[in-house]
Amino acid sequence: MGDTTFSCPIAPYSVGMTDTPSPSVALDDQLCFALYAASRAVTARYRPMLDELGVTYPQYLVLMLLWEEDGQTVGQLGARLALDSGTLSPLLKRLTAAGLVTRHRRADDERSVSVRLTEQGRALEAPACAISAEMIGALALDQQEFDALKDQLRTITHRVTEPAADARA
Repeated sequence: MGDTTFSCPIAPYSVGMTDTPSPSVALDDQLCFALYAASRAVTARYRPMLDELGVTYPQYLVLMLLWEEDGQTVGQLGARLALDSGTLSPLLKRLTAAGLVTRHRRADDERSVSVRLTEQGRALEAPACAISAEMIGALALDQQEFDALKDQLRTITHRVTEPAADARA
C-alpha cells in the first residue's frame, strides 16, 4: 500500500516520437481523465446559463449550428456533432416541442429532413453570445492560448477517431 508507483511493465508506445509518456494505470497520469474532468466542469458551468434559455447543452450545440447556417438537414447536423440519428432525433423533437425549430421533409429529397429555426429559436442567439462571453472569461485564456487549446483538442479527436488514416500517413 505504501508504493505509489503505478507504471505498467511494458515499453512506452511510440510512433516515431521520442520522450513519449510512460504507460500507467494511475488516474492522475491519464489524459482521458483530465479531458473527462474538464468536459464535466465546462458543461456544469454552462448548465445554469442554458437553464435560463430553456435548453440542454446538446440542444445548444444544435442551435449554434443553425445560427451559423439555418436549414441544415438532420444528417448534416449529426455529422457536425458526431451524433447518430437515434440520439439526434429525440433531441430535435424536444427542440420542436419547445418551439425553437421546425422540421420538414425536403421537397427535393423526401428521405431528408430539413431543420429550421423559428423566430423564438433565432431570438436565443443574442443571449447565447452572452453565454459565450461568460465562458471565455471563465477560461481566462488569451486568443493564442484559446486557439492552441482548440487545435490540440481537435488533433486528439482526429487521432483517436481516425487511427487508420494516421497509420497510412
